Amino acid sequence: MAEKEIEITADGSATVYLPAIDEHYHSVKGALTESLHVFRDCGLRHHPGIDVRVLEVGLGTGLNTAITACDTTKKHIAYYAVELYPLQADEAAAVAAGYAEYEAMLHSIHLAPWNCDVELSARFTLHKILGDFTSSALILPEDIDVCYMDAFSPDKQPEMWSVESMSRLYGCMSEGGVLTTYCAKGEVRRRLSAIGFDVERLAGPPRGKREILRAIKR
Repeated sequence: MAEKEIEITADGSATVYLPAIDEHYHSVKGALTESLHVFRDCGLRHHPGIDVRVLEVGLGTGLNTAITACDTTKKHIAYYAVELYPLQADEAAAVAAGYAEYEAMLHSIHLAPWNCDVELSARFTLHKILGDFTSSALILPEDIDVCYMDAFSPDKQPEMWSVESMSRLYGCMSEGGVLTTYCAKGEVRRRLSAIGFDVERLAGPPRGKREILRAIKR
């Protein structure tokens, strides 16, 4: 992928910026604040299960993975993350240095081999999938309880938010599965509803986006 820059966001946590497409991996108003609110609090912790299977679309910096691995509200988490353009070792290390609480876990996540199960703790198993989420050849895991839809925005990656892509997520999720995303665009909300999700708009993170989306597979 194109050249990357490491930036510090408003809450003191780090993110990655891609000048070529003018896109950040997280909210510049607070990367950690956004991830905790959108994915951990409104996604992972909203699901009632204590043994859950999580799918993340867009491993990116590994932040969502790290905060999930360190969460203590679940008995065991099997975590799958799809990524086509992984960070280089020096980039991953630079981001990890901006997260004292999660630095060790971030290093473990990026050092983990691809396309196999890796036990990072007694409560957390990681499976990184190197591939293109939009490709029909990519096999997604089944019976997913929680989905983090964290691709770049529909303006920059419309194919990631297409009916076909959202339908694939719906198909791999279990009944009662929870999908969360920072993107609250009307077109995305209507698309998720048309596929069969029950969709609600929630308040966004402090100092961040006004609204986010949570979708439940009924």
